[in-house]
Order: sequence, then C-alpha cells, then structure tokens
Amino acid sequence: MTVWDDLVGQDRVREQLAAAAKDADALVTAVSAREPVEQGSKMTHAWLFTGPPGSGRSTAARAFAAALQCTSPDRALGGEPGCGFCDGCHTSLIGTHADVQVIRTDLLSIGVKETRDLVRRAQLSPAVGRWQVIVMEDADRLTEGAGNVLLKAVEEPAPRTVWMLCAPSLEDVLPTIRSRCRHLTLGTPPVEAVADVLIRRDGVDPERAHSAARATQGHIGRARRLATDERARARRAAVLRVPLRVADVGGCLKAAQELIDTATDDAKQMADEVDVKETEDLKAALGGVAGGRMPRGTAGAMKELEDKQKRRKTRTQRDSLDLALTELTGFYRDVLALQLGSRIAIANVDVQDSLDRIAESSTPAQTLRRIEAVIACRQAMDHNVAPLLAVEAMTMSLRSG
Repeated sequence: MTVWDDLVGQDRVREQLAAAAKDADALVTAVSAREPVEQGSKMTHAWLFTGPPGSGRSTAARAFAAALQCTSPDRALGGEPGCGFCDGCHTSLIGTHADVQVIRTDLLSIGVKETRDLVRRAQLSPAVGRWQVIVMEDADRLTEGAGNVLLKAVEEPAPRTVWMLCAPSLEDVLPTIRSRCRHLTLGTPPVEAVADVLIRRDGVDPERAHSAARATQGHIGRARRLATDERARARRAAVLRVPLRVADVGGCLKAAQELIDTATDDAKQMADEVDVKETEDLKAALGGVAGGRMPRGTAGAMKELEDKQKRRKTRTQRDSLDLALTELTGFYRDVLALQLGSRIAIANVDVQDSLDRIAESSTPAQTLRRIEAVIACRQAMDHNVAPLLAVEAMTMSLRSG
C-alpha cells in the first residue's frame, strides 16, 4: 500500500504530488552527488492545501511528507517515492519521524510564540531524513501576528525545508503567505469512494458504510466516526429531531439547551481523557509529589496549562456545535430538494419521514430562510456571541421560517 492510497477521490492532486516528490528525490540525489540540478522542477519549498472540510487536506500533506522522506531502493530503478513500507514512509505516517513536524491545534488559534518555535526549527538541517518538513494542519487559525512571523520563514526558507499549510480556502490565509506557496485544491470525495474506504480499510459493514458516507456527504473523518461510534450516531439522531421540536417557544428553548448540553458533554469527555494525564505529567516533570505540595516557582507553569485546557474545552464545544449546525443545514438542504423536485441524492434517507413532513408543511422560501438562520448562528459564534443566545435565536427562526 503506497502513501497515496488514503487520498480518496483526489487523482489529480495525487498525480501532482507524486511528480513533485519524484523531482524532490532527484534534487536531493543530485545535490548529494554534486551534480547539476535540472531546471523546471515541480518541487517547491512551500505548499498550500485547500479544500472543504473532510476533503483530506491534512492526509494529502502527510502523504506528501512521507514521500519526501521515502528511502525505498526502488527509487534508484525509476520507482516513485512513497512506497509506504520503508522506514522513512512508515515513521512519517505514524508521526515519529525526526524531520517531520505535524502541527495541529485544539485551541482557538495558533499564536506568535508557537510559530516562532516552528520557524526556529525550520532553519535546522534534516537530522536523519532527506528534508525538514513542517505540516501545519490549521493554518487558518494563525493569528495576524503569527502569520507575519511565518511569512519571513516562507520568504527565505532553509535549503532543505518544506512548509505544508492546510486551510479550508485561499482566503483563510494571509495574501502575503499564499502568494509564496504553490496551491493544491482538493474537492469533496465521491460518496461511493468514501464508503469503499470504510469497508476496505476500517472493516465497516457495507450498508452502514454507505449510510454514513451518504449522511456526511463525503466527509471522510465524520463518515468514519459515524460508522464506528454509537455515541456519534445517537448525537446525530438527536440533532435531526430538532426541526420537529420547534413548534412552540418552549420547544425552541428546550432544543437549544439540549444542543448546548450535548456540546458541553463532548468537551467534558475530551477533558476527562486528556486533562488529567496532562496535569499529572506536568506535575511529575516539575518535581511534584503525588498528594503533596508543588515546589516553589511552578505555579506559573500550572496556570499556563490550566488556561490552555480551558481554551481547548471552548474549542471542542464550538466544534461540536458547528457539527450539529452542519447536520441541520444538510437536513434542510434535503427538504429543499424534495420541495423543488430536484434529482440530487438525499443525504438523510434514514429520516425520510421527517423530511417529507417538513417539506409538505412549509414552502421553499421558508426552507431557505431556515438555512440562512443556521448559517447566521454559525457566523454569530465566529464573532464570539454566547453559544446559548446564538442557538436560541436560531431555533426561534426555525420555528417562524
């Protein structure tokens, strides 16, 4: 299995990256042998992967990073880098390669301090691999100050350093940064391709795999979670009952509170899994004794960890809410398709009765206004409106249509 096998429905992107990896391999080989470097290489020092959520941006970047570190002997015989079996490919894909740094954040933003640390690392020569690779999965979360710090590194890169930035769209990245990157745009994978991956790689029952892929409209990560996690299926079922529960003001307020409570429970579950271990590990590193007082001068480090955990909990809650709003948008999109007699495939066939009921009792204009209400709720939370107020306003708008 090559490193490219996880790029679902992205044949054009796969071809571009494979060609660039081959040129990169030839470039390193030529430099090592002190031979002249061929002109017109498809390899460059900075890449920007864009595409809708679930398209596989970070998967493509990781696969490319692995191909750049490939040490397969087949390369000398004309084979493409990215075998998936050599030490370079394997350690890159599982996240243990010394020269591949993957940056993802579970906080609301990536700040200046973290970015400066990355820039310092980017100036180093590869320790054991062929390239120094830095994959930033959430480049759209860079603060303006952090973006300006990163700009300098992208403008004047070290000879063997490659930056790979991932973002939903070009507009989510500073113009000065994106103008110095090579752009790769990924599309939403076909539903059948996602279902095939779930069946082949994750061993999911074919019927459930197709249902999950259809319900998530080709979002690979969400489809996998929906197919393998009972809690995710229960949460989605609760969200899709909301359109039927907003018949009166009391129902609107209750539905809004339950959406907030579900998101809060998701955040708490993650905190329970991660925060305790993080805290204990830091205490041990600072010389603390179980059940005893912490040494002097460690209060600042503990406070910094607490602040980080609080920001992560906020991010998790917002992500969970955003997922619920995405599913509501998909529900009303299906309603509109039924009202207009569209031939597009219905995503939420498992709640066909609810779709028919809402479609028959409302007009296309009302459905469009309801979709706009969901979008307005997402925008309000982006501007730090209190989640409960934003969701209550949305459910009231869903009632009135």
